[in-house]
Amino acid sequence: MIQQPETKIKQIRELKNFTQEYMAQQLGLSTRAYSKIESGETQLTINRLNEISAILQVQPMEVLGFDDKKVFNFYNSSDINNVKNMNVPEKLIQQYEETIQALKEQIAVMKLLMEK
Repeated sequence: MIQQPETKIKQIRELKNFTQEYMAQQLGLSTRAYSKIESGETQLTINRLNEISAILQVQPMEVLGFDDKKVFNFYNSSDINNVKNMNVPEKLIQQYEETIQALKEQIAVMKLLMEK
């Protein structure tokens, strides 16, 4: 059984920076009617799930299988200044480090050109 599809819809909507007002407008509903879908007050039908999925630009099964823990994996460490460490894949860190190094090299070249 799929647990809390309305919560999953809300999480994906928020990740896409869509408002409830926007979703309601796209569905031809009042904001309150859409809000009832996300709160679970209105039962989600297959047809409505398909419509919502289309607006969110994801497949219905992706909505139902959405796991926010796979998107955001926060854990407490020393909590310096209330900032939590995020578990970032090693490959992404490497890409950022390579980009930073390339930018540093470009800055050095630009400084040399400016000195001439």
